[in-house]
Amino acid sequence: MESTAVEILLVEDNADDAELTIRALRKHHLANNLLHLQDGEEALNFLFSEKQSNMPKLILLDLKMPKVDGLEVLRKIKADQDKRIIPVVMLTSSKEERDILETYKLGINAYIVKPVEFDKFVRAVSEIGFFWMILNQAPT
Repeated sequence: MESTAVEILLVEDNADDAELTIRALRKHHLANNLLHLQDGEEALNFLFSEKQSNMPKLILLDLKMPKVDGLEVLRKIKADQDKRIIPVVMLTSSKEERDILETYKLGINAYIVKPVEFDKFVRAVSEIGFFWMILNQAPT
């Protein structure tokens, strides 16, 4: 997939969660231009590549990842003048108040705790995708 075609950037190290997320978005025709990266380091390399001219319309970001965690990715995105407007949704299993508070201090757009039950997980991801890709009016 060309980097310029990416609309949704999914940054998730858990293969099962990534597959469920992609399936949920595909079910509602929201995953046509989705790129899945497995850790924060890959995400930063992608987002800050000199070759990368078009930014994703949405970043779904896991919090706890190897190499570079979601907090650091969020910190770098929100510190960059051009990238800070990209909506970032933290999609994580952490219910820790300190994680929620820290991500909001850094400028997260939404914090979603991954539901454990399959149907609820699929519904949550579908609603996230529908809101941010269809309903939300983003700057062009």
